[in-house]
Order: sequence, then structure tokens, then C-alpha cells
Amino acid sequence: MSKQGHNSPPLTYKDAGVDIDAGDALVEHIKPLARSTNRSGVIGGLGGFGGLFDLKAAGFKDPILVSGTDGVGTKLKVAIEAGIPDTVGIDLVAMCVNDIVVQGAEPLFFLDYYASGKLDVEAGRRVVAGIAEGCRQAGCALVGGETAEMPGMYAAGDYDLAGFTVGAAERDELLPRPDIAPGDVVLGLASNGAHSNGYSLVRSIVARSGLGYAAPAPFAKGSLGQVLLEPTRIYVKSLLATIRSTGAIKGLAHITGGGLPGNVPRCLPDGMRARLDARQWQVPAVFRWLRETGRVPTDDMLRTFNCGLGMIVVTAAGDAAKVAAALSEAGESVTTVGSIEAAPQSEADCVVDHAESLWRS
Repeated sequence: MSKQGHNSPPLTYKDAGVDIDAGDALVEHIKPLARSTNRSGVIGGLGGFGGLFDLKAAGFKDPILVSGTDGVGTKLKVAIEAGIPDTVGIDLVAMCVNDIVVQGAEPLFFLDYYASGKLDVEAGRRVVAGIAEGCRQAGCALVGGETAEMPGMYAAGDYDLAGFTVGAAERDELLPRPDIAPGDVVLGLASNGAHSNGYSLVRSIVARSGLGYAAPAPFAKGSLGQVLLEPTRIYVKSLLATIRSTGAIKGLAHITGGGLPGNVPRCLPDGMRARLDARQWQVPAVFRWLRETGRVPTDDMLRTFNCGLGMIVVTAAGDAAKVAAALSEAGESVTTVGSIEAAPQSEADCVVDHAESLWRS
């Protein structure tokens, strides 16, 4: 042993930057949050090495499991710099559960991964409280997760989030259906802002604007940080209710990164195209501000952001009115935005006509 090693004081895990007591304290805060999300099918609580779930107790007869995983992206940087960690947990859940509901699946449970360089128990509690709120909005249970303290991996004050959900659908109710055909109607469900996509561009535009996140938003009430952190809308309960009450939804698309052109084709069979008319829906003011301040081309806006439509619904023309009515009754803002037609190429496609009209006041 070297002389230096022999004379050095003993090192502990806490000296190395990992505080087990802080981690245990956060878990104690998480337990009641997790309990608040319990639903039929959950077995036991936090503390085991894995989360247990009983599909039969949840009421499924011939279930297919559907899973999804995601993060919040660089929207986390906005939350960190604005000092508002309370809603990114809702975003985390939303990005996962909105992805599996488009397959016709009911989200059953959720697990999260929260990592930081040095654990801030209060910030962690606020983040996980947001995750629990997202789970309640989606009707799924928070059955477990991981809190990692990794000195040297993250800058001071930074943290990262990831999560995944598992849901189930009866085998004969999976979406999209194979009978999507020319003449079907496309409905759009309104978004409430940028959701959780395009925030690297958002942050660049904010930097160009010269505004801080505490400054009043030029286009809405509240600070710029508060408005940009508006959490992603969770469409699960309204969509599941409409799927079950009407039996008439043929396909769904969650409009995330890639926007309408990148996501609508994912629910269409080959040889089909969605033709959307941008004059038919309203764009939240945040998008007009982002476009104007950043001088962002319309094509880039459409491929980066949801531009006002967080979810797309495909249904037969004869069923469109009852589907729209059911979604409206469930609390959604619904607009007929287009129709399905045969595509000239074999691949599925999406065309947005009159796109420049999106930026009208």
C-alpha cells in the first residue's frame, strides 16, 4: 500500500457522493404517491424487486400486452432552468400512455427511472408527484421505479427521467383496424401546446428572444417557463371510453416528434394517404410565437411540433358524428380535419394542405 493510501482517511459511499439516507427518504415520500394510483389488478405495494399485476383481476379475457417507453427530452432543461419540476412527471407518463392507447390498449401500470448527480429529495418528491398525477389521469398504477444518484454523470442540479408503461387490449380490439379505406374521416383532438416535442428548437428560440423563463410570456398569461411547461395532454380515458362506447374508431395516431407528416402514416395501411386541411383547426398561440421569433419554416414546424393536434382519429364517414360527439362529451376539443384517400405510392402518407393558414391569428 502506498504511503498516501495508508494515511488517507476512510472513504464512505456518502463521501463519494451517494447519500443512501436521502434515497430512502425519497422512497418514503413516494410510497403514498404510489398508493394514490392503485387500481384493480395491482398486487402488493412498493418495496419488492418487481411490481406484480393480475390481468384477470383487471377484467381481461383474451388480452394482448402492449408496452411503451419514453422520456421527456430537453423539456427537462426548461423545467430545471425555470425551477419548476412539478409537471414533467405528467409529461413522462403522457408520452408513454398516449403511445399505447393508439393501439387500443388500456394502460395498466407504470414504472419510472429518476437519475441525478446529487439527490435533491424535495425536487425528487415534486417530480414523482407529477408522475403520480399523470398515472391518475391515465388510470394506471405506479407500481415501482428506480432512483439513481450518480455523481459525475450529471451537472449540478440536473436530473433525467425515463419511464415505461404496460397495458392490455382484448385481442379482437387492437388498433389500427385493417379496414381503413378511402372516404374515411380524419378527426383531430386539440393539443394544449408543444407537449414534449421539439424542445431543443424551443430552447434555441427562447435564447434568440433574449427572454428568461421568469419573464412574462409574450403570448399568454403566466411566465414563459410556466407556459412552455404546460404538461402534455393525456388522451387515454376519453379515447378508451369512445372506443368502447362506439366501436367505431379505426385508427389513432399520437402526434409526437415528426409531427403530423411523420406520425399519421403510422396508423394507415400501405397505399393510403391522409389529406388534412390546415384551415380546419386552430393553432395555440405558442406555435405562432415560436415560428415568428425563430423564423422557422412551415415544413420544419410541421415536422417538429404537433401544431395544435395532439391526437388523430380515423373513422368511417357514417360514424364520424357519433365518434366526435363521444369524444366531445369526454372533454376533448374535436375537429374534422381531413379524409383518407388512395395514395399514388405504395407507402402510407400524410399531406397537409393550406399549411400557411395555420399562422393566422
